[in-house]
Amino acid sequence: MHPTQPLLFQPIRLRDLELKNRIVISPMCQHAAQSGHATAWHLVHLGKFALGGAGLILTESTAVDPRGRIGTADLGLWQDSQIAPLKTLVDFVHSNGAAIGVQLAHAGRKAGSQPLWEGGAALSDAQLAADAHPWERLGPSALPAGPGWSAPKALSAQDIAAIVRSFADAAQRANAAGFDAVELHFGHGYLVASFLSPLSNLRSDEWGGDLAGRMKLALDIARAVRAIWPAGKPLFCRISAVDGSVGGWGLEDSIALAKALAACGVDVIDCSSGGLTEETRALPVPRGLGFQVPFSERIRQEAHVKTQAVGMIVDAHQAEAILTQGKADLIAIGREALFDPYWAHHAAQTLNADPGYAQWPLRHGIWLARRAPILASALANQCPATAHQATP
Repeated sequence: MHPTQPLLFQPIRLRDLELKNRIVISPMCQHAAQSGHATAWHLVHLGKFALGGAGLILTESTAVDPRGRIGTADLGLWQDSQIAPLKTLVDFVHSNGAAIGVQLAHAGRKAGSQPLWEGGAALSDAQLAADAHPWERLGPSALPAGPGWSAPKALSAQDIAAIVRSFADAAQRANAAGFDAVELHFGHGYLVASFLSPLSNLRSDEWGGDLAGRMKLALDIARAVRAIWPAGKPLFCRISAVDGSVGGWGLEDSIALAKALAACGVDVIDCSSGGLTEETRALPVPRGLGFQVPFSERIRQEAHVKTQAVGMIVDAHQAEAILTQGKADLIAIGREALFDPYWAHHAAQTLNADPGYAQWPLRHGIWLARRAPILASALANQCPATAHQATP
């Protein structure tokens, strides 16, 4: 490793997994599965990010129970037949030099909504009943997620135990598919997040009340998954560092949770925010550049755990500064990766980490390397004043 290599492109080891760089593709719902099974859409959608140079790619929210899907066409790992299509995807990503993780989730009281392009509204009870899979909104208490949402069923102790098992079972299937990492989705107002917040959890039993009670489900799931997930593979957890509601979940709570999750064997905290009610409409903090990075920084410093920054990180220099200033260990990009699937390679060019195109897929890099001097010369001859700004 050259000592001047940008930190963004230095490898990082998480247990036995070494990522070639610090760039992670954030989970992004695609609503393109068939009965929870991955399709050709997922192969192309996620496969292109492997070609694009990311170190780690995370799947969209993948339901551990059909009742816990965000939408009707979510990915799932609640049954064994869903393993093989995901393994095809995993094998392609591995063959192109990247690692891949699966985000395991249960949508809880926010289960059953339209895709964003159809409006993102809650499905009616009649629509839920008409679906091919059994569907039921579940939560800590019988409080709806917001206007237009039906009240969830308040979970019993037996129900909670079954959900913990469903996360562990899904992790076992994820291992059979060959995934390198698991991310537990404990944010955005979904099932576990609704247990964490005192605004949505009114229970008085062992899963409610004080902070320790409200954190119990999260920690039980983390311990159960860590027990089944191979010791050499890392475990991530996405949280909403703040839920944006007065009297709700705050950053100090997240620091306490991060410490407890690390003690359970969680390796990386993925620092998002918001979503306790209607995620796409309620913004807990202004969405400026790097708007969630301060959460990552505080949790990293005070919980002494690795963190992943996400949210309006769009530029290579911005990403490098976040890492070098100690505000995160990993950089996650989502919508910027949709805009530019080759963001990682372009960032390497910007930071002069790969001047010879060696990190590009062989079938791409050879052509770009041959073009580079010709393009540089043509630009210099055409417009000398701006040629130095061009990327060959």
